[in-house]
Amino acid sequence: MVNESKIWEHLEDVYDPEVPVLSIVDLGIVRSVRVTNNHVSITITPTYTGCPAMGTIEKDITVKLQEEAITSYEIHTSISPAWTTDWMSERGKIKLKDYGIAPPQDEVDKSVLFGDPLVVPCPKCDSSDTKLVSQFGSTACKAHYQCKKCREPFDYFKCLR
Repeated sequence: MVNESKIWEHLEDVYDPEVPVLSIVDLGIVRSVRVTNNHVSITITPTYTGCPAMGTIEKDITVKLQEEAITSYEIHTSISPAWTTDWMSERGKIKLKDYGIAPPQDEVDKSVLFGDPLVVPCPKCDSSDTKLVSQFGSTACKAHYQCKKCREPFDYFKCLR
């Protein structure tokens, strides 16, 4: 017998290919799980439209469901409402920091428009004396920073709302 809570548990074992310490549940891209007559319906939302990781994530969900002997399922992608960093779990934000990526701050970076740079603490030494190197880091959802104290470069997972 398949139930929703068990499916959510299984999805905790599916990781984001771009940030492999985050499950797709921690990332907040799993929007819903429904089970009707042992048929599973999962809805996911990309972190941004055109995210190249979504194909891999769908494949990984399929592999996980098949490993668990779940054969009746469908995976839907929904772009509305748009994904937001508010959907990330607190546990996921801690995992990001421990991995060396600064988690999203509570505000959207508007420095390009208004000139006041966003203060992003270094995930390695916690210093707030950091500088933006590039609005785009290793992926489009990250910016690249450098800590002036420990001199380490790091990515910042941009706040999106």
